[in-house]
Amino acid sequence: MARSKKKFTRNLVLFLAGFFMAGALALFGYLWWLERRAASIRYKEFGITIPEGYSIHGIDVSRYQNVINWDLVKGMNVQGITIDFVFVKATEGNGDADFYFGRNWKRAKEAGLTRGAYHFFLATKDGTVQAKNFISTVKFSAGDLPPAVDVEQTYGVKKELLQQRLKAWLYATELACGVKPIIYTNVDFYKKYLAGEFDDYPLWAAHYLQPDAPRISRQWHFWQHSERGKVSGIDANVDFNVFNGDSTAFANLLIK
Repeated sequence: MARSKKKFTRNLVLFLAGFFMAGALALFGYLWWLERRAASIRYKEFGITIPEGYSIHGIDVSRYQNVINWDLVKGMNVQGITIDFVFVKATEGNGDADFYFGRNWKRAKEAGLTRGAYHFFLATKDGTVQAKNFISTVKFSAGDLPPAVDVEQTYGVKKELLQQRLKAWLYATELACGVKPIIYTNVDFYKKYLAGEFDDYPLWAAHYLQPDAPRISRQWHFWQHSERGKVSGIDANVDFNVFNGDSTAFANLLIK
């Protein structure tokens, strides 16, 4: 009886090992196929109108863009306009991490893009716990953009509590990273829920269908002007951004 039990246990272990190995190989093969497909995607144009008067352009990505060929992203040039920086989604809420973050974080830098990482903020969750999730996932280096937090929904949470939890995230992240984080949100959300309480933080403002700049009175650093851009090496629409300043101002913003 004992011998049969040992045999059953051994067979079960072998079966599970084989099952997980087959799964790993299937996943590797799928990612390899996605990478080959991304390498074949080339666009002649960005597919959107690029606002004039800005010299530094970038994109932001998450798992929704799947596997990305970063060399093609960096190499795209449309009448002198190139992709110079990227914000990569790292985490969400208390414990979630973006499936492609590690790959995007590493390969974007290898391709020569200035990289930044952002956390998708859930107003229903504790801000400090969310910050710990982000801090434990992202390892910043000199030359990276400051950490960023994407806050654009209340999920029914009252304004005061949302602000309290967001302040906790910002405080914990600044303490850990040694630099003031960037707040990403759309213009209407900022005016309704954040104005007056977060005006000393760098702002990454989302405002589409505007010809020249986001319609907001306070100073802003980044403007997400479209969500329908096309970039070589990415098999999906992608958000487009500009930096509000010259190369010196951009360099001064980076982590030292």
